[in-house]
Amino acid sequence: KIPVFNANIVLLNVSNLPFRLQKLKEMFISKFGSVPKFYVRAPGRVNLIGEHIDYCGYAVLPMAIEQDILIAVEPVKTQVVQLANTNSLYLDFSTSVNNIQINKTKPQWHNYFLCGLKGIQEHFGLNNPTGMNCLLDGTIPPSSGLSSSSALVCCAGLVTLRANGKTLSKVELAEICTKSERYIGTEGGGMDQSISFLAEEGTAKLIEFSPLRATDVRLPSGAAFVIANSCVEMNKAATSHYNIRVMECRLATKLLSKSKGLDWKKMLRLHDVQTKLGVSLEEMLTIVEEVLHPEPYSTEEICKCLGISLEELRSQILSQNTQDVPTFKLYQRAKHVYSEAARVLEFKKICNEAPANAIQLLGELMNQSYISCREMYECSCPELDRLVDICLQFGAIGSRLTGAGWGGCTVSMVPTDKLNTFLKNVKKAYYQTNVQRLALENNSLFATKPGRGALVFVEA
Repeated sequence: KIPVFNANIVLLNVSNLPFRLQKLKEMFISKFGSVPKFYVRAPGRVNLIGEHIDYCGYAVLPMAIEQDILIAVEPVKTQVVQLANTNSLYLDFSTSVNNIQINKTKPQWHNYFLCGLKGIQEHFGLNNPTGMNCLLDGTIPPSSGLSSSSALVCCAGLVTLRANGKTLSKVELAEICTKSERYIGTEGGGMDQSISFLAEEGTAKLIEFSPLRATDVRLPSGAAFVIANSCVEMNKAATSHYNIRVMECRLATKLLSKSKGLDWKKMLRLHDVQTKLGVSLEEMLTIVEEVLHPEPYSTEEICKCLGISLEELRSQILSQNTQDVPTFKLYQRAKHVYSEAARVLEFKKICNEAPANAIQLLGELMNQSYISCREMYECSCPELDRLVDICLQFGAIGSRLTGAGWGGCTVSMVPTDKLNTFLKNVKKAYYQTNVQRLALENNSLFATKPGRGALVFVEA
């Protein structure tokens, strides 16, 4: 195994801890009466383009952001994990490390920590895992589409790995944390966990799957990427919106596979269909037009197409929280996925070739992505629509929702010479016209640069 953080362990001078770590250390001592032995940081992320396609097997293009989850840790001899949060809204929690119970019906903050903990325990088959005292501090706005929950899962996975003296490569750790987040019921694809571990300062990443790999994507120097929070919270694990889309893509995969004489029972992702047929993304869009109809499919029609019973559909294909969904939109979801996958590759190509009009071309791709998310994937909301319109009105070349949608954030590409005017006008038009948004204004609109991936801090 390649030790995961030999090159990512930051040694800190005891007398010169950075302010945030020093403050966390003091709160830890006050809380637990002892000193933390190490600290772990995992960043949030913004996805520039490639929405809802990672779980379909397609490449995405995110970058890590400055906002993060930071945990101070002390391994202890008792087999108990004690979790506390610097934010008093999040209650303390403790449990035996030998009896991890993750409540899918109430996705509270500690359950995401337990996902990362359980993932590492099960990977190594730890029969006698180390207990821990942990104090968490987070700067990622919750349920904002910037991956606060996945950053917490990743942070917890790395905390557990180090506390138990184990090593993994970054890729292995990302894959384990992707699988372990599913303990809470989210059928995610792996983008969030991958960028959290594989990110490097100064570059976005093209993240590809099966096998997992990350390629540098240098963004144009004449533009800034600005994140704007709609202030509408959306928790993927708390609703079925997200998992319904995952199932719609899975069902589209099955019907497309069967129509082409493939072994549809083994096919899970839309990418698998393209690979098996050996055709281009453009050709897949044509096949979608030929095979699927725009009208929603009832469960009865899906069963008839596949030659299975309703019981088989529910037990063998659908997830637990989509069992009672009466209709599914397969045509629209497949159209979005294949067209979005093509936009990601085009985005990377433009970044690599850097033509004179690169910013304009990238902006057009972001706008096309947003329209597809809104119209074909139906994962926007009125507030996101309004925010995108405002961003484009005040100088963004491209603007789109980022993350799962149904709330959360937009990401906009803004020429650097227009940035200050853009920020001022968007604040005035979106945040200062609404009391609730005004209260959140300071942490809701900011320009961002590609940041570093997960780190371990140890006092020298």
